[in-house]
Amino acid sequence: MAEGKGSGREGGRSLKTRVKTARKRSLSSTLWLERQLNDPYVARAKREGYRSRAAYKLIEMDDRCHLLKPGGRIVDLGAAPGGWSQVAADRVKARDGKGKVVGVDLLDMEPIPGVQFAVKDFNDDDAPDFIKEMLGGEADGVMSDMAANATGHKQTDHLRIVALAELAADFAMDVLAPGGFFVAKVLQGGTEGQLLARLKRDFATVRHVKPAASRADSAELYVLATGFRGKRAEGPEMRA
Repeated sequence: MAEGKGSGREGGRSLKTRVKTARKRSLSSTLWLERQLNDPYVARAKREGYRSRAAYKLIEMDDRCHLLKPGGRIVDLGAAPGGWSQVAADRVKARDGKGKVVGVDLLDMEPIPGVQFAVKDFNDDDAPDFIKEMLGGEADGVMSDMAANATGHKQTDHLRIVALAELAADFAMDVLAPGGFFVAKVLQGGTEGQLLARLKRDFATVRHVKPAASRADSAELYVLATGFRGKRAEGPEMRA
């Protein structure tokens, strides 16, 4: 946020920062930049040393649901730039050697104290065993704040983000310890029924959560499943 610019008021006039449309910048890019400059969570993240405003979404969910416990083993899928990994490392006390956090992404990421990082596709056949070896055992939680690049077509974007959540759930089933949790970003839209049905079968509790840090005008929310019942043997209907 530009210094001296904020959401306060002076003389009855809003001090909201406005961005001029540059010759080579599209209107959508200009509006995104303006929103970033005026976002209190972006400014707060800079002040408090978090790599992204997304950190506050996880903080709010954990404050409410108590997911990240000292000594826990946590996997952060699509971890870069690392905001969620930072929060997890702090709350499971990974820097004190009590818990472990493994971040996974196709993109490299600057090191974070208490976080082990793997540049890897979590869909690789060897990924579950690889990550469990890094953790030193099964995970207590799998987190995913991943989102596919937006196309601008609402229905397509919804299907793509739900597909990512389903892949993350597949991975979670292979690495979670009984009692573990899974949280993933989805979008409001009602076409995630298959994902919800599967999670309700394999977890004790499934709910939707929309943290205050999620922008009010966004369809973004999170599906949170807690109390993993443990892996089940695959039957013919599951393999179909």
